[in-house]
Amino acid sequence: MNLFWIIIAVLAIQRLLELLIARRNERIARANGAREYDEKGYKVIVLMHIAFFISLISEYVFFGKSLSHYWIVLLILFLLAQALRYWAISTLGYFWNTKILITPNTSPISRGPYKYVRHPNYLAVIAEIAVIPLMFSCYLTSVIFTILNLIVLRRRIRIEEQALSTLDSKYK
Repeated sequence: MNLFWIIIAVLAIQRLLELLIARRNERIARANGAREYDEKGYKVIVLMHIAFFISLISEYVFFGKSLSHYWIVLLILFLLAQALRYWAISTLGYFWNTKILITPNTSPISRGPYKYVRHPNYLAVIAEIAVIPLMFSCYLTSVIFTILNLIVLRRRIRIEEQALSTLDSKYK
C-alpha cells in the first residue's frame, strides 16, 4: 500500500472518529441547553469535505499523480496542522463540535491554542486541505478546495462569532 492510500485511510478513520466525538459532545451540549446555529451551512461543509475526498482520489487515480518531490516538507506541515487541530479539540473538550453549538452561561475558551489564535481548528483545516493534495501533486484539488474552504469558513466564522456574542456580557 502506498503513502497516498495510507493517508486517505488515516483521514477517513480520523473523520469518522471525530464525528462520533462530535455526536457525543452534541448530546452533552444540548443537555446543557446549547443552541445550534447555521444548520444549513453545516450541510454545505459536510458536502464540501466529501467532495474534497472524491476530488483528491479522482485526481490522483485518473490523472496518474504521484508523490511530490517536496512530500517530506508537506507531510511535516500536515502533521503540524494535525497537532494544532488536536490541541484545539482537546482544549475545547466537550465544547468541541463540528456544528456551531453555543451553550448558555459559558464563556469562550481563551487557553491552549485559543490564547494565540482565535480559530486554531479552522487554521489547521485550511492547512490540511491545501497541503494533503500538494503531497501527491494534486494541484487542481488543492487550489479549488482551498478556495472553497476559505469561502465556507469565512461565512462560518462570521456566524460563529455572532453566536458567541450571544453569551452573557459578563463573559466577554
